Amino acid sequence: MIDELDLAFDEHAERGEVRSHRRGGRTKGKGGKTGGRSTVAFLMAFILLAVLGGGVYLGYNKIRDFFTAADYDGGGTGTVQVQIPDNATLTEMGDVLVDKDVVKSTKAFTEAAEKNPRGKNIQSGTFNLKLQMSGEAAVVALLDPKSRVSNGITIPEGTTSVEAYAILSKATGVPVAEFKTAAKNPEALGVPDFWFKRNDGQKVTRSIEGFLFPDTYEFEPTDTAEDMLTDMVSHFLAQAEKLDFVNQVQEQRKISPYEALIVASLAQAEAGNNDDMGKVARVAYNRIYSKTFPCDCLQFDVGINYYYELTGRKKKASKDMTIAELTDPKNPYRTHGKPGLTPTPINNPGLPALKGAMSPPAGAWLYFVAIDKQGHSAFATTLEGHRKNEATARKNGVL
Repeated sequence: MIDELDLAFDEHAERGEVRSHRRGGRTKGKGGKTGGRSTVAFLMAFILLAVLGGGVYLGYNKIRDFFTAADYDGGGTGTVQVQIPDNATLTEMGDVLVDKDVVKSTKAFTEAAEKNPRGKNIQSGTFNLKLQMSGEAAVVALLDPKSRVSNGITIPEGTTSVEAYAILSKATGVPVAEFKTAAKNPEALGVPDFWFKRNDGQKVTRSIEGFLFPDTYEFEPTDTAEDMLTDMVSHFLAQAEKLDFVNQVQEQRKISPYEALIVASLAQAEAGNNDDMGKVARVAYNRIYSKTFPCDCLQFDVGINYYYELTGRKKKASKDMTIAELTDPKNPYRTHGKPGLTPTPINNPGLPALKGAMSPPAGAWLYFVAIDKQGHSAFATTLEGHRKNEATARKNGVL
């Protein structure tokens, strides 16, 4: 094989020379030197080294790529919206980003997050990011509040469910009808069945009212009406647990949690400021449970307007309500000429009202009236004292 190669090169190098075909026999060039063979050997060695060197280089690249995460360069292009799930690990976040082509590899993202001092502060939520970002750029973007898609929606204290649906619908675009449909089954939204029990002899009416805790919420763009109401109910239950609301009202008030929640909503509607929440709740308890009020009824006007809202009627100021309206037998939320509390809460009370209904101050008050434009009320134990407070309210232009 070598002889044949040598002959070929010799033929090319020493064109026109006569050579022997005997084994091992070869006619040398001038001076007896084997210049052609040396040249061939050098070229062969060079090629071999090049091949070996290229293999080493390729092997190095493969090993390097194995240990180095695939990554894009720079801050990316275009825009894409990405939702990071609740309680996601860095690896799970990276998988989501890879699926959306935000980063090239999960490893590039997790390594960048681990190197960033704030990398563990990345939260769940929906973010506006770019396509094909480096892992480092993606981490920085996820930590930037401006990247987060915020749907901050505030539900004020004392908001009714009907009002809450309108607020939520305006902010999210989800139709009011979908909230009403979801609210038909409070238990499906997370309200435990034990909440719908009463000890006052009144018929139990299941409603979402009272359980949509007033606060500022951030919902995801993909959240449904059911998702949003479930979050609000969950928040209510968490707050009630912190207060130990259920145990406290059962042990101290000797009433069901649902009755106390109704009283909290009444106090929320009647009191003009947080300082009076507990006193208004005390008046409600005294009128219904103490047997010291002239009638076994509440006589709060606010239930009338709640029913009007539920039925699509226009609300009225108390001074404009007629006796017929206050005692209308078709209105289940009337508290005049009818014993007991309202069938359900009449709004969604905040923490001050819940605290007031849970632990109202001691007092034999049976009457109260707002006496100034700041919403402060005066309380009385007798009708005579109440009349004097009403005179003060008229003097201050309130009544």
